[in-house]
Amino acid sequence: MNQVMDVLMKRKSVRAYEDREISAEERADILKATLRAPTAGNLMLYSILDVTDQKIKECLAITCDNQPFIARAPMVWIFLADYQRWHDYFIVSGVEELCKLKGTSMQKPEEGDLFLACSDALIAAQNAVTAAESLGLGSCYIGDIMEQYETHKELLHLPQYVFPIGMVVFGYPTQQQKERDYTSRFDEKFIVFENQYHRLDGREFDEMFAERQSQLPKGKSMEGIVNVGQATYLRKFSADYSVEMRRSVRAILKEWMNG
Repeated sequence: MNQVMDVLMKRKSVRAYEDREISAEERADILKATLRAPTAGNLMLYSILDVTDQKIKECLAITCDNQPFIARAPMVWIFLADYQRWHDYFIVSGVEELCKLKGTSMQKPEEGDLFLACSDALIAAQNAVTAAESLGLGSCYIGDIMEQYETHKELLHLPQYVFPIGMVVFGYPTQQQKERDYTSRFDEKFIVFENQYHRLDGREFDEMFAERQSQLPKGKSMEGIVNVGQATYLRKFSADYSVEMRRSVRAILKEWMNG
């Protein structure tokens, strides 16, 4: 196995870090790799916030579903889907005037532009995670940055066409984190299909979730829950943070489209 494959196969989320700073050289190397990420049309429809203000970290630890380790992470990067930069550049470049000469209206960013910018930002984030892992640094994605849109908009001074699609925290993993078991993944036959999408049936779901079903915890909190589907729905999809995330994303879509 080559070095890149080794890094990819050994990576796991790390939520506990040594009390050790990330050097300026390591930070610069991770950033260089991040900025080499694939990007739609070489537009780089993303920006990165390097959060160094401890007060902001502590605020994010609360707003992002109360996760204290965020405030303790040596490096916190927020990946922004960013169409604002290009929109502003079009304005200063006289695109509005050009469109008038051609008898058309200047197009403003819409949903497709947001999704494309989100793709760019997340591809860049994964480059950062892989680069960090290769340097011995652990990382953890924080999807909760999509919640509390209004709060984060004010906290981070986000303009209309910028959305925080992902946050990644980095640090040197503690020994316990290094020794922690890897989480399993679903077998590829349930994830990878040839040419056309395949909807799984009950028998296939039983096989797909057999391992997780065998590990389903017992106890009072699990009363009435008989399978992984029910447990996951209650723990993830109907949880308060998921409800807030959906509300928050609706808010950014409304904001984005009202330009």
